Amino acid sequence: MELLVFGYSGRAVLFFPTRTARFYDYENWGIVNSLQTAINNGEIQLICLDSVDGESFYNKDVFPSVRIERHLQYERYVLDEVIPFVKSINNTNFLEAAGCSMGAYHAINLATKYPWLFKKAVGISGRYDLTEAIGDFEDLFNGFRNDKVYHNMPAQFITNIDNEETLNQLKAIEIILAVGETDPFLAGNQQLNKLLIEKGINSHFYQWGSNAHRPHYWRQMVPIYI
Repeated sequence: MELLVFGYSGRAVLFFPTRTARFYDYENWGIVNSLQTAINNGEIQLICLDSVDGESFYNKDVFPSVRIERHLQYERYVLDEVIPFVKSINNTNFLEAAGCSMGAYHAINLATKYPWLFKKAVGISGRYDLTEAIGDFEDLFNGFRNDKVYHNMPAQFITNIDNEETLNQLKAIEIILAVGETDPFLAGNQQLNKLLIEKGINSHFYQWGSNAHRPHYWRQMVPIYI
């Protein structure tokens, strides 16, 4: 799979694309440019990833169990190929996951599943329970449920984490959630933030005016939170 790397040192940020978007879209939308000062100063190294959302969550031609399996293959790609690659080009021990819209889901899901790998996770305009139908956004599993679906929905599996070691690992991460006040995912963000705080996890919630679910807003939000 293809990816883009911007920068030469600093915090390594895995930047997951929006719904069915590509690894070059953040650059095309001017979002990478909004981070140019930090990139040029060696403060961050931005790794813009591709996705397989069109083959997994949004693939209506396959059964939901196949969709989650395809997502898990993507997860293995990130864990087994992308992260080792990042470590080979950057000796930082600060790994961050971030994304906008569907990318926010990927970032928060991965960081909360594997908290020992990350120092920070940023979700902007995100949806953290893909099984929940919200307005025009349907349940991406059409009512299908199994353990693999459950363990990839942060709004669900974090509720039942009670292992002290896992909780301590999660408490070591800084989590940032930002969303617009009229975004259909606002309530889900508020609920996830409340859940994280109840678990003692370092979560920060920021509410923006309007829907704030467009590149115009993300260009403003990304430099603040990443």
